[in-house]
Amino acid sequence: MKPGPAGVPDRASPDQCVSAMGYAVYNEDLSLIPMNRPCSTIQTISPISYGNATRDTVYRDAMQRADWLCLDGVYFGLAGVVLKGKTVKPNQGPDIFYHFMQRVEEKKGRVFFLGASDSTLEKIRVRAAKEYPNVTVGSYSPPFKPEFSDADNDAMIAAINAFKPDIVFLGMTAPKQEKWGYVHRDRLDTCLVAAVGGVFDWYAGNRPEIAAIWWKLYLAWLIRTIDRPELLKRYPQIGKFFWHLALARVGIKKYPE
Repeated sequence: MKPGPAGVPDRASPDQCVSAMGYAVYNEDLSLIPMNRPCSTIQTISPISYGNATRDTVYRDAMQRADWLCLDGVYFGLAGVVLKGKTVKPNQGPDIFYHFMQRVEEKKGRVFFLGASDSTLEKIRVRAAKEYPNVTVGSYSPPFKPEFSDADNDAMIAAINAFKPDIVFLGMTAPKQEKWGYVHRDRLDTCLVAAVGGVFDWYAGNRPEIAAIWWKLYLAWLIRTIDRPELLKRYPQIGKFFWHLALARVGIKKYPE
């Protein structure tokens, strides 16, 4: 990929994406995403996030204006198949996390984790030191509250910019993490800010990591739901995605522009 103009974040080009139901989803390998300043955002989309974003304009903007919008919930890929006759490459949260950890390991760079408790961040730091000895890890545990104040945001941004990481991973649950990365991207001194959510607990060992076979079978959502039954309350939003997809298939547009 050719570098973009100086001072402008890199982002996926239209020919690297499949556009369906109002979203341009990145359809290439993660290795093609450059790690340059200024900061670019990596977001993910699934049927659940699609449904939730229909009633949250900032969340929708965060995904529609993401520099790299990756396919997380693979069933959103049906939109590309049904409406455009194109498959979409899955690049799910764990794929993003492990891919960039390895790239930063190879360049002996710096990674910053924003989110979770201090104890979880310490577990992440200990494991990363063993598996990625050439990665320097920084972290910050923000206050647990529904909305961050300006002072909270300033403190988080100051911590990141003092550390100057190559990538920032966000683990503050959806959609808070997606909206935070979108709103504050231009204030961050890093190459990439990526919302990876549940990866924090898996990598820290707080929850069992989903085996690769379940991701390949597109059933990771089932294992995640068995482990966290509270996720069931999010599932009505999945029905909204399939309803809009069915309407779009017969020419009735209900999805956001």
